[in-house]
Amino acid sequence: MAILNQQVKDKVQKSNLPTQKPGPVLGKVTPQAVSFHHPDASEGAGMWELVKETGVLDLNSAYLYLMMGRYYGQTCLVAKQNGKVRGFAMGFIPPGRDDTYFLWQVGVSTAARGQGLATRMIQHLLKQPACKNVRYLETTITPSNEASRKLFKGLARRWDAELKIQTGFDASLFPGHAAHESEDLFYIGPFDLHAEKGVKA
Repeated sequence: MAILNQQVKDKVQKSNLPTQKPGPVLGKVTPQAVSFHHPDASEGAGMWELVKETGVLDLNSAYLYLMMGRYYGQTCLVAKQNGKVRGFAMGFIPPGRDDTYFLWQVGVSTAARGQGLATRMIQHLLKQPACKNVRYLETTITPSNEASRKLFKGLARRWDAELKIQTGFDASLFPGHAAHESEDLFYIGPFDLHAEKGVKA
């Protein structure tokens, strides 16, 4: 799973993007302005473009985002404002493990940063009918991705659930493994989202 590391994002923005003047206040996405829904294939391109915009998340083929929208839309979520994709959470329930949700990728646009959108999307998604039996959340995170590690530790506290961190995918498994960090497996649960503690992230 990949979510932007704040420090890395800022570095990318400063080094790769042209200098821009601050936009108007009305351009800032507010929590009340964002709506959630399950995607279909027609929104695969929007999710792909958001990942490309970040410059940090793993950019998979556009086909994969189309496929996830068509075949796994009920276990994915898109956050939109005025027709624009501001964030998404994407994953699936592994075969034979109805009590577990694997979160594959989370993306949040620059305009929607700093408002807890990733947490809100994950919680909203896990409360949907397709995830009614889910009591455990899995994802993989690289050691350097401090933003994601903080996010999942915060979720474990919020849900008053145990967090286990184990070996996920070792760097040696990736092609050209010298360029890819190992992925640690984060495993949260059991939890009951109707009994949240509301701990601050």
